[in-house]
Amino acid sequence: MTKRTRRNHGAVFKAKVALEAIKGEQTLVELAERFQVHPNQIAEWKKQLLDRASEIFDKGKPSREPDVKELHAKIGQLAMENDFLAVALGRIDGSSAKPRQAKPEAGGGKEVLKLASGTQSVRW
Repeated sequence: MTKRTRRNHGAVFKAKVALEAIKGEQTLVELAERFQVHPNQIAEWKKQLLDRASEIFDKGKPSREPDVKELHAKIGQLAMENDFLAVALGRIDGSSAKPRQAKPEAGGGKEVLKLASGTQSVRW
């Protein structure tokens, strides 16, 4: 038995095969022979096409809502990066960086930031 190299099929080919499977004029085995792919692969492409067909008509609507927790985490990360770079720039050239103000906290150096949304972010 010869080893077959892995083939990557384009979206146009997959759609063509899936549409043929949806038509139902030929069996999956006949389509597999015709297009030289495995019948399970055709069944998977057909399932994907049927599951995601409605996305074609949802052009103006976003596919998913942004995750608020994800966005808050990104804001915190960017704020920390900005602070770090401001301090690093201050070490290189003291005139162009904003000065870092050291505030001793009762919580052991912990700094609590209030975000615009009313939530809090903790930095160490």
